[in-house]
Amino acid sequence: MSTTAHHVARSPQQSSDILRQVGVIAAVVFMIIAAMVGTGLFGGTNVRELQGGALDADSTVLAPGTQAFSIWSVIYLFMIGYTIWQALPSQRSRDRQRRAGWWIALTAVLNGGWLLAAQFTTLPLTVVAIVALLAALGWTFRLLVLSRPQSVGDRVLMDATVGLHLGWVSLATVANVTAWLSRTVPASWGMQADAWGVAVLVVVAAVGVGIAAFSRGRPSPIIAMSWGLAWIAIARSTDQPHSTPVAIAAVVVIVVVVGAAALVAWRSNGREHRGILRPTRTA
Repeated sequence: MSTTAHHVARSPQQSSDILRQVGVIAAVVFMIIAAMVGTGLFGGTNVRELQGGALDADSTVLAPGTQAFSIWSVIYLFMIGYTIWQALPSQRSRDRQRRAGWWIALTAVLNGGWLLAAQFTTLPLTVVAIVALLAALGWTFRLLVLSRPQSVGDRVLMDATVGLHLGWVSLATVANVTAWLSRTVPASWGMQADAWGVAVLVVVAAVGVGIAAFSRGRPSPIIAMSWGLAWIAIARSTDQPHSTPVAIAAVVVIVVVVGAAALVAWRSNGREHRGILRPTRTA
C-alpha cells in the first residue's frame, strides 16, 4: 500500500479520535457549568436547599456531613486534568483512550445531568440520574482495570480520576436513595432508622470489598468511599439526626474496605511477582 493510500485509509480513525477528544472537552465543560448552576453561581439554588432539603447533610442518618462534599472539587480538578491530557496529540490514537474516552465523557455528562435533575426536576429523577451515573462509572472503571496502565498519566488522570468518582458516587447513591425513601415510606419506618442505616452500611461494605477485589486493590475508589463514610460517622456523632450505631458502623466499614483493599493489593502484587496472574491487556 502506498504512503498516500495508507494515510487515506487511516483518516476515518483519526477523525474519530479527534471527535472523541473534542467530545470529552465538551462533556467536561457541560459538567462544570452544571456544577456552577448546582452551587448557585449562575442563579440556581444550592443543591443542599433543593428538593425540600432532602439532599442536605442532615436529611437522613446516611447523609455525609457538609464538608464531605468538598471531594467534588478534587474530582473536578482530576477531570479537568484528564481533559487537558487526553487532548494532547500523543494521546489521540492510544488504544486505552479509544477504549475509555467516550465512557469518561459519558460520566461527565451524567454527572452534570444529576445536578440539573436536582435543580429542575423531582427527587425520584435524581435517583434515576445517579444510578445511571454509577452504572457508567462502574463500566468505565472495569474497562480501565482490564487495561494495564502504561504511564503516570494513565494511573493518575484515568484510573484515579474514575476511581475517585466511582467511590464517591457509590456512597452518594446510597445517600440519594435513602433521601428519596425517607420521603416516600411510612413515617413509622423512621423509628427503625438506625437499624436500616446499619443494614445499608453492611451493603456498602460488601460493595467496597467487591470493588477492591475486582480492581486488585486500587486505592482511589476506596479513598473516596472512606472519605464519605468518615463524614457519615462525624455527622451522626456531632449533628442531627444523631445515630451512634450508624456512626460506629461507618467506622467499621472503613476498616473493612481499607483492609480488604490493602490485602488484595498485597496478594495481587505477590502473585504478579511470582508470575501466577495472567498479564492484563496493554493500552
